[in-house]
Amino acid sequence: MVGHIGDFGLAKFITSDIQNNASSMSSSLGFRGTIGYAPPEYGFGSSVTIDGDVYSYGILLLEMFTGRRPTDEMFRENMTFHNFVKTALPNHAVEITDPILLQESFRGETRINNTFNGRSQKGNKLLWGLTSIFEIGVACSSKLPTERMNMVNVVAQLCSIKEMFPVRSVRRRGTG
Repeated sequence: MVGHIGDFGLAKFITSDIQNNASSMSSSLGFRGTIGYAPPEYGFGSSVTIDGDVYSYGILLLEMFTGRRPTDEMFRENMTFHNFVKTALPNHAVEITDPILLQESFRGETRINNTFNGRSQKGNKLLWGLTSIFEIGVACSSKLPTERMNMVNVVAQLCSIKEMFPVRSVRRRGTG
C-alpha cells in the first residue's frame, strides 16, 4: 500500500460531506484512508477527525526519514512503525535513519558502527535535528488521539529545527 496525498485532510472533506448529506452519518461510511496511514480509531468506526490527519502526518514524517513504510513486513504483531521509532530514540536515531539521507549529510565524516564521531559539530547538530523530527513523528502518531501533538506545535517545532540548518543559496546557470 502507498499513502496518497488524498489521505491527508480527510477530516475537512468528510466533515463537509456529512454536513451536506445527513444520510452519510451512519456507520456505513466504511474505512477511510490508506492502511498504515489511517489512525487506529478509524478501524473501530470512529468518525474522521483532525486528530486522524495528525496521525497520518506523523506516519508520513517517520516514513520520509526512515525510508520504511508502515506496512513493512517487520511491523507485525506487537511491533508497530510508531514503536519501532519510539524505542530507537534518542540514542539510536542514526540507526533508523534512511541511509540515503545520511550519505549526503555526512559526506566526509568518520562513520563508526552507524554513529558519527562526537567531535563533529555538524554531526551533533544533524543528530539533534533527526532526533527532534523523529520525536515529532512519534508524538503525532500516538495511538490515542488525545495524546497526539497539536499541529500548531508541530509547525513551530519544525520551524525551529529548520532555523538550525540555513539553506545555502544555489547559483543558477547563466546568472552572476
